This record gives sequence, structure tokens and C-alpha cells, in this order.
Amino acid sequence: MPARKGEPAPPIALPDAPGHVVDLAGVFGRKKVVLLFFPLAFSPVCTEEMCTFRDDWTKWTELGCEVYGVSVDSPFVVKKFREDLNIPFPILSDFNKTTCRTYGALHRDLFGMKGVAKRAAFVVDASGKIAYRWVSNDPRKQAKFEAIRRAVKAC
Repeated sequence: MPARKGEPAPPIALPDAPGHVVDLAGVFGRKKVVLLFFPLAFSPVCTEEMCTFRDDWTKWTELGCEVYGVSVDSPFVVKKFREDLNIPFPILSDFNKTTCRTYGALHRDLFGMKGVAKRAAFVVDASGKIAYRWVSNDPRKQAKFEAIRRAVKAC
């Protein structure tokens, strides 16, 4: 059963670089968190989405939330993606696809590629519950930036 609005956010502990795991156990239940699942680093729509968050970074920090990207790319790729695009928040590698599956954000088949992350956004409130959930089957659709911002403000 995928993660649903109003339920506790499933735990996440994933690498953002080879050998470095980011465990959100210490963040969930303490801070507001935005989780941005995206199909593939360096693809045009994903690059645009992450750069939109980067370019509006002040708006997100003013809301007092933490932002994390999640993709099925390897830890090597997410590290390079973040560095090349100067992304100010961690990009986590769900190479084994467990977190994407738990959150209901995994394509079975996307243009012949098996097990690619769906474009999705979740807001986890400061109590650790999912306050907002948006998952798209269309990888060309951008996350709904204003809806995410409103959800963060509301929780």
C-alpha cells in the first residue's frame, strides 16, 4: 500500500553520495520536509524541475522546510547531478527502488525502462505525517510548485 496523506511518513535512509547515507529519521517529526521524487537525473524535465527549486531556494528556506530530491540513479550520478546544477539540497539515490515503491512513486515501465521513479511530491509535516501527496504517471508534468508551497505553509 503506498504512503497516503494523513499517515506517518515511511522512513527514508538513502545515500546522497557513494558511502554517505542520509537518514531522515531525525528530521521526520521535527521539521517540515518536502520530498521530490523524479525519474532520471540530467533528463530535461527533471533538470528543469530541480533548477526551479534551486532558483526559488529563498522561498523554500523562508518556509522553514527541508527539501530532498529522490531518484533511482546511482549515488555517483545524484552527487554529480547536484554538483553540476548547484542544487542547494540533498539528492538521494534510491537505486534499489525501495523508497519509491513504499511511497507509491515507481513506474513499472517508462518508455521501456523498468523501475524508474515517478514524478511525485510529498510534504511531511513537523509531526511526521504526510500532509500533501501528488504523484504523476506522466513524467513530462512538472511538480505543482505553488500547491507544494501552500501545503508547507498550512502544516
